[in-house]
Amino acid sequence: MLIRILKNAWPVALLLLLAFVQAPPKKIRLYLIGDSTMANKIKQTFPETGWGMPLGTFFDSTVVIDNRAQNGRSTRTFLAENRWQPVVDALQEGDYVFIQFGHNDEAENYPDRYTPPADYRKNLIKFVTETQRRKANPVLLTPITRRKFDKDGHIMETHVAYSAVTVEVARQYKVPLIDLDKMSRELVQQFGVENSKLLYMQLAPGDHPNYPLGRNDNTHFTELGARKMAQLAVNEIKAQRLPLAERIAKPLPKNAVPPPAGKDAQPTTP
Repeated sequence: MLIRILKNAWPVALLLLLAFVQAPPKKIRLYLIGDSTMANKIKQTFPETGWGMPLGTFFDSTVVIDNRAQNGRSTRTFLAENRWQPVVDALQEGDYVFIQFGHNDEAENYPDRYTPPADYRKNLIKFVTETQRRKANPVLLTPITRRKFDKDGHIMETHVAYSAVTVEVARQYKVPLIDLDKMSRELVQQFGVENSKLLYMQLAPGDHPNYPLGRNDNTHFTELGARKMAQLAVNEIKAQRLPLAERIAKPLPKNAVPPPAGKDAQPTTP
């Protein structure tokens, strides 16, 4: 009799157990739209690295990074080249869109990309409102600083007008703001005039075969610089307690040994 009762009871017990087991969160996509400071790079330009490239390493497997940022694009050219509409069409409820422009919008010497502040504002609003209509989550980011010091070794602001517009739009439309301009200036100041060269594409002749003549670039990042900038964004996601913070990867237990990379694995930013 007891055996028969137990046989009949175990399916019910199993169902009750499953009811209390929390279903894993569904996967979401984190879209990145912006310029070369964020974009994916090809191996011929290595060690240049967009900060969107290492970003995925900070999240667990429920976050898929979809990096649509492109070299040389302003908000105006990103829209004119129809790079935004495919993102809108693909957005699902709960997805995120990180929006970071400004470098090329402010380039008055390049009329093919320059966008006046008033138009820049309109374009940011378009990105924000169309993301919200799809029940996805827009996040505005101010443009990352260029490496520029005054004669006393103090970091200088290089995106004053366009960062201010970004902050204003975020406040008006009540969307999260990650002030990468301010945070990256603080980081570069901490590194100082000489050590900050490690963050940017400052290469002497012979440092890398891709740049036999060297490179003097205070805008684009090395692997180290890209990882540091991505880390700033992730730290701010935590600080603001955005729901996305729940999907940040948990640290490995102490003394844990990471699994070896496969034989076909490519070098990546840690």
